[in-house]
Amino acid sequence: MTTTPDLATLTGDYTVDPAHTTIGFTARHAMVTNVKGKFLDFTGTLHLDGTDPSRSTASLDVTMDSIDTGSPDRDGHLKSSDFFNTGEYPTMTFRSTKAESLGGDDYRITGDLSILGTTKPLTIDLEFNGAAKDPFGNERVGFEGKAEIKRSEWGLTWNAALETGGVLVSDKIKLNFDISAIRQA
Repeated sequence: MTTTPDLATLTGDYTVDPAHTTIGFTARHAMVTNVKGKFLDFTGTLHLDGTDPSRSTASLDVTMDSIDTGSPDRDGHLKSSDFFNTGEYPTMTFRSTKAESLGGDDYRITGDLSILGTTKPLTIDLEFNGAAKDPFGNERVGFEGKAEIKRSEWGLTWNAALETGGVLVSDKIKLNFDISAIRQA
């Protein structure tokens, strides 16, 4: 596999490959440790414009029932009305509104993140990891990204006070993305 240096050749439409992509998060628990999780079921598309990155777009739909933190009890609580209320709000979405090159392999994409029926702007810093043709003939691109949100801004306010001070679940949530996308023919 060879990395493609010319971004103009990457212009096109891509589908996010869920088998090689992670949509993850980290939350501070009990003020002393981090709990990591991810979503197992999602779809996404990218339109890359290698000549003018500002014309690139991204779209992501995440099935909230697919949350996985490694603890079925915790996952059940996160799916409940205390948190994501997945029965009423089964999907989290992201739709880009702006893309920009920051120089080198660094990019920033801004868009609308919708959770629990609330839509707020989200900015994601991305690093372009490269492009390659896989052994099956698929043209792939890869990006790593990160962002932080305050979950309370989307109505995710459940918490419990700790006897020693502080709360059980942090308001700040770190989002991380490892994205592999396949070019459409």
